[in-house]
Amino acid sequence: MANVVVVGAQWGDEGKGKIVDWLSEQADIVVRFQGGHNAGHTLVINGNTYKLALLPSGVLRPSKLSVIGNGVVFDAQAFLTELDKLQGQGVKISPDNLRVAENVTLILPLHRELDAVRENASKANAIGTTQRGIGPAYEDKVGRRAIRLMDLADPQTLPHKIDRLLTHHNALRRGLNLPEIDGADILKELTAIAPRVLPFADSVWSLLDQKRREGKRILFEGAQGALLDVDHGTYPYVTSSNTVAAQAATGTGMGPSSVGYVLGICKAYTTRVGQGPFPTELTNEIGELIGQRGKEFGVNTGRKRRCGWFDAVLVRQTARTSGIHGLALTKLDILDGFDEIQVCVGYKLDGKEIDHLPAGEGAQARVEPIYETIEGWQEPTANARSWADLPAQAIKYVRRVEELVGCPIALLSTSPEREDTILVQNPFEA
Repeated sequence: MANVVVVGAQWGDEGKGKIVDWLSEQADIVVRFQGGHNAGHTLVINGNTYKLALLPSGVLRPSKLSVIGNGVVFDAQAFLTELDKLQGQGVKISPDNLRVAENVTLILPLHRELDAVRENASKANAIGTTQRGIGPAYEDKVGRRAIRLMDLADPQTLPHKIDRLLTHHNALRRGLNLPEIDGADILKELTAIAPRVLPFADSVWSLLDQKRREGKRILFEGAQGALLDVDHGTYPYVTSSNTVAAQAATGTGMGPSSVGYVLGICKAYTTRVGQGPFPTELTNEIGELIGQRGKEFGVNTGRKRRCGWFDAVLVRQTARTSGIHGLALTKLDILDGFDEIQVCVGYKLDGKEIDHLPAGEGAQARVEPIYETIEGWQEPTANARSWADLPAQAIKYVRRVEELVGCPIALLSTSPEREDTILVQNPFEA
């Protein structure tokens, strides 16, 4: 019985929310293992739209246990706001069906402020962050000065931890000409919020190990995409955590042997938010059309996404860095009606052909895509629920993607609706 890890195989926004929700019906536990509330998931269920940022998609199924792992950076106020909003939509959430790792790092207001100051200081140095404090919180985590969730339950040591944190941050703030922060203000805020968040705290590593031994099915849900991985992505235009599948183990406290099938999610084309290289980006009317059809705007930020043709080189690369067993291809319907579709099959760098995205920032900016032209289709694929519903040419496109990426298609999504999914291979039964 396989546990399943879901990762984005591009730069995020691939439609992971729907796929995770679809898979969560078969899972007992759904776990978020990295990132923060900068990652938006939209799920459409029975005509109702739910927008998630921090909470695992499993919370929409009350019979499932949802878990936020230690690899996440946790904004307690954002957590409570999202909790209240979902409860207002009739979703029942309590410690009975949601747990948060006690050793999760907290995002504080000072992290959000620092993030915004840095991002807005210079357009030339902007990364394209959501300015929600994710990066600065991870910095404090690896700098060993973070406030963690369990610290809220220890009023004896919390003031000392705040002082240690502010020794670093107030020095930064003086250099940025920002007013220093009084530790008493942070203590007051954390003390006020503690009673609402501490009931969700748990030793997640132990809980998940126990559930695994009981034979429960665990679904690991990643945020962002593998190309935003701080090690394997388009550095420095990346997020501040590891987004590849291996982080499912580290970010939950489970061993690598507990991670089973890896499902990569990718769109039938490519999008990217923020700055950074994008070899197949279309800055013409075709790119605009794809963006309009695909409603390519950030769930939480509203930011317009950059759009381009499918880049098989990048997805092939992430299939290897994440050990992807199968792909879930989403938004095939957005390509309906094109006479021709381009697919990137390689790159040229300084006149030489290469088969991967180089690690260097300068080299990444200089690569030029090598395209293969594939005949399009005029019949609709939207809402298809079986291969028989798909135009022959659309099937050819899917099969060519499999060949170029070197990875089989396990699922095909043809609309945001939960039911509009074609199952080729069930990841839980692979």
